[in-house]
Amino acid sequence: MEDKKEELRPSKMRGVAFPKAKYGVILAIIVIIVVNLIYYKETILSFFK
Repeated sequence: MEDKKEELRPSKMRGVAFPKAKYGVILAIIVIIVVNLIYYKETILSFFK
């Protein structure tokens, strides 16, 4: 077994600081909600009339 930790990311991405996974999940949920609000705006507004 090697003591060195093998770098799994591609060489160009090693300098990029990745955010924590939970922030990515939250961001993905927010993006999905915003896109759905824009896409179905007329449908959602028709429920309140």
